[in-house]
Amino acid sequence: MTDSPKGQRHDRNALILYGSETGNSQDAAEELGRVAERLHFLTRVSEMDLVEINTLLRQTVVIFVISTTGQGEFPKNAQKFWKSLLRKRLPPGCLDHMSFTTFGLGDSSYPKYNFSARKLHKRLEQLGAKEIYPRGEGDEQHPEGIDGTFLSWSVDLGKHLLSSYPLPEGVTPIPSDVLLPPKITLEILEELVPSSTTSESRQKLSKMGLDQPQASDNPAPGAEPRALMVYEPPVEREPPTPCEQIKDHLPGLDQPCETNFPPDDRLPFPDPSEVELAGNRRITPDTHWQDVRELTFIMSADFTYEPGETCTIFPKNFPEDVQALIDLQGWDGIADKPLRVRPEWPNYYLDEYLVPMAPGLYPLPRTTLRQLLTHNLDITAIPKRHFFELLAHHTNDHTHKERLLEFCNPAFTDEFYDYTTRPRRSILEVLQDFPSVKIPWKWATNYFPVIRGRAYSIASAGKLSEYMEDRRFIQFQIIVALVKYRTVLKKVRQGLCSRYLASLPIGTDLHVKFTVSEKFYEKARLFPKNPLILIAPGTGLAPCRALVWDREHLHLESKKSVGKSYLFYGGRNKDADFFYSKEWQYRGLQVEVFTAFSRDQEEKIYVQDIIRQNGKLIEHLIRAQSAIIYVCGSSGKMPKAVKEALIDVCTQHCPEPKSREEMETVFERLSKLGGYIQETW
Repeated sequence: MTDSPKGQRHDRNALILYGSETGNSQDAAEELGRVAERLHFLTRVSEMDLVEINTLLRQTVVIFVISTTGQGEFPKNAQKFWKSLLRKRLPPGCLDHMSFTTFGLGDSSYPKYNFSARKLHKRLEQLGAKEIYPRGEGDEQHPEGIDGTFLSWSVDLGKHLLSSYPLPEGVTPIPSDVLLPPKITLEILEELVPSSTTSESRQKLSKMGLDQPQASDNPAPGAEPRALMVYEPPVEREPPTPCEQIKDHLPGLDQPCETNFPPDDRLPFPDPSEVELAGNRRITPDTHWQDVRELTFIMSADFTYEPGETCTIFPKNFPEDVQALIDLQGWDGIADKPLRVRPEWPNYYLDEYLVPMAPGLYPLPRTTLRQLLTHNLDITAIPKRHFFELLAHHTNDHTHKERLLEFCNPAFTDEFYDYTTRPRRSILEVLQDFPSVKIPWKWATNYFPVIRGRAYSIASAGKLSEYMEDRRFIQFQIIVALVKYRTVLKKVRQGLCSRYLASLPIGTDLHVKFTVSEKFYEKARLFPKNPLILIAPGTGLAPCRALVWDREHLHLESKKSVGKSYLFYGGRNKDADFFYSKEWQYRGLQVEVFTAFSRDQEEKIYVQDIIRQNGKLIEHLIRAQSAIIYVCGSSGKMPKAVKEALIDVCTQHCPEPKSREEMETVFERLSKLGGYIQETW
């Protein structure tokens, strides 16, 4: 091995790159980073878009972890990198010195399952890169989710790396019971630098939340000298987890809005859009078990949006939960002191790329620990396995430590899920169950995940975007189902964002992010005369409503005819779940609505059933009028059942006899050409 600064010896480095929308790929990449770090690789975990191609050639091994979004698209933080791989001037063998493997995260209910990972793997091989380990794929539909394949794949990858890149004599892998050093630490600001409230310093802090740190060379107690892993967590929403949703009205469950609402400080993340809440209206009856809200926001009229766009909202923790954690951990003496967020720079200097920028963690200027716990760190998330491994290092209670280590052991998967995912037990509740655990406050950003924004499809367009009270503003609407869960725990479960939005006072100013899905609206924009087939159970109605009102606006503006919309809507009960039922009667919308309410009769009826009942019409719209098909709503069984029904009716009613296999090929082509769009979550 070769000598390097600070006496460390490295001739091996690992770069783990991820592309992620919901955070699952990031979590998997961080776990692989820990695997490599324990094998003494100089390790970096980063978003794909933060690297250049020439950086790949300087690595011993590169591991890609990527999810597939939308219509087989790359996640937003991987698109720039992917486009760089497609440049025509790249010679075929430009990556022939790179060794790599990939792990894809997908959902087999989507037509383009793990499409991004497969495309990436193939392109890297076209450019000469060498696969050092077979590609892995995880499926959200697996009974154990992504872990169903990822856990075994990552363990076997670690064994392969150790055999392919053996350690020198006398050096062994860092054992799992040795705590790896933190990647980010907190320091009391007043002890380091003079206080400053100038606009210049605020701008700098709000952009990165960082100062110029000093190098650190403190290894974990009892550990071999080794490379450090640089950690870059993005802000993304927490993925859903399976649990029994409350589907009955429970007396006393509908509580009034929170009176102790989180502070209205706005997060200083890059390129925010400033909006104000103008309406928070329940659109289901008060007696119904499901609380569905229509939230209306206003913003500057200089802004425009179109169907398919999403608005990402960043929720906050409530003061009583934050105080409960502070009390539990004994942080009262430090909670309200201004802090600096400092990355622990690795004690080597390979190139400028290795300077950590900590994207996703955007503290307020001169943040305090209380503010970090309120605005930035998710203390109500369902903990990951690694969280229990970390906690085990901070308890002197033998029984607690033994139990914590069981939860992070893959051999006890059922116990882990029974304790965390199934009852939706939060990080805060775990710490309350293990009161002997005392986390060092300086390491809080390493132990608690960043609060990830929740993305909601915009449900308005055309006339609905007009804000009549003041023409200097426009409005947009989102539809939010405030889910609550009944579990084995006494307290009813409620998501962080659900609780936040339900209590959001009118007039609250927020920083949000808008995301454009180019492929969603592309064909509808180019062919306004083509009819639309909109299949939308529940809140999947949101983007479809935007499409319907957009068509009405195009008709009024151009004075030309536009294609009619055919909405296939599904819910449980007509009286409770038929959102905007009166709105669809407005003639100007040119929409025909077909409904399926599963609980209004003895036999359950779903959207796929009314598709079959209207098969002849649907086949004609697709074949003769080139209808554009949208399937929107929850992922899982619905998208697959809907597609099966569409293929069945088109096979049955096609004038020119086609086999089912031939019709499946037709739908594959439709999807490739943008005529079949699936937007599910």
